Amino acid sequence: MKVISPRVSIVEKDNVFSLVILPTTNKKKLFVLFLWLLAWTVCGIIVAANYFKLDSRDAKIFILVYLSFWAYYEFKIGRAFIWKKYGLEKLWIKKGKLQYQREISGRGKIKEFDLELVKDLGVIEVSHSSFADTINQSFWIKGGERLEFQFQSKVIRFGMQLDDEETLKVFKALKNFLP
Repeated sequence: MKVISPRVSIVEKDNVFSLVILPTTNKKKLFVLFLWLLAWTVCGIIVAANYFKLDSRDAKIFILVYLSFWAYYEFKIGRAFIWKKYGLEKLWIKKGKLQYQREISGRGKIKEFDLELVKDLGVIEVSHSSFADTINQSFWIKGGERLEFQFQSKVIRFGMQLDDEETLKVFKALKNFLP
């Protein structure tokens, strides 16, 4: 096994390539994310509970609009927490197939790609002066893929929130293994 970082490991054995990427190893940030999710949930419950105490129609409309935004961000924060706590990315190549899976607690759909149709493996460049790139690479969200390849007419992205060094090492290892 080749350990690239505490989050990333590669195994090349018996003509099989296996890559595993963990979302995080930072337990302190994960705990802060949990506290944020908890506080956000409590705030929404308090606001929702007070909806029925209001008499003003305008106040009720405001609360409904507020709760729609609250529910959206509750979903986003919850999804990010579950991914950071229980998720991992797996990519393996064997018998002419590339398989990719985003797994959460042992569950996740495996996407299979024929190696002959996989083209243009590349690194997604991140501009550290770009606001969108900075947000996508932040701990608090799920996303920020750093590697991609083309399969038929689709672009498949993987390697969520890898840093520059991890990205280059994974790219080189994959490039060496691919035909």
